[in-house]
Amino acid sequence: MKLILGSGSPRRLELLAQLGLVPDDIRPPDIDETPLKAELPRPYCQRMAREKAEAVVATADELVLVADTTVALGRRILGKPADAGEAAAFLHALSGRRHRVITALAVKLGDRLWERDVVTQVSMKRLSDIEVNGYLATGDWQGKAGGYGIQGPAGAFIPWIQGSFSAVMGLPVAETATLLSAAGWPLWREEA
Repeated sequence: MKLILGSGSPRRLELLAQLGLVPDDIRPPDIDETPLKAELPRPYCQRMAREKAEAVVATADELVLVADTTVALGRRILGKPADAGEAAAFLHALSGRRHRVITALAVKLGDRLWERDVVTQVSMKRLSDIEVNGYLATGDWQGKAGGYGIQGPAGAFIPWIQGSFSAVMGLPVAETATLLSAAGWPLWREEA
């Protein structure tokens, strides 16, 4: 069996490495990530993970792992900002408030699919314009749901979380291990 990571995210690759895993191949799926009309954040994230898993072409002996992370401010989905202006709008909206970070996982082997999602509560401190502009200048917001990455400079904006830190980064390590094991991937091999 081969392990395929259906993601181009360097963070997901790093988090997979925490489990001692290096994928045999990386195949980022190309799907439309536009939310449906009135779609709520958690069902949206779950749908994205399923669609990503289905979009990755794999043989019967290839185990595909995909994930999708979104930031939810109430019922509003804050995906990856298109530009610095949208990133600034996201950060101002999150400033001084709690929000949820949802990461949905899907593991596919042949026609079987294992799914799980993790919801983490995150509190962002009240941000000044100087902090927002300084963060935007780092470029760290690019390609990150909600316009920030907790593992980078924006970690200084997050005084509190309840849940999985690795899920906020994009791949909940414990839940990933559980899903891979359920699909038959041997995580802990005995040395001969």
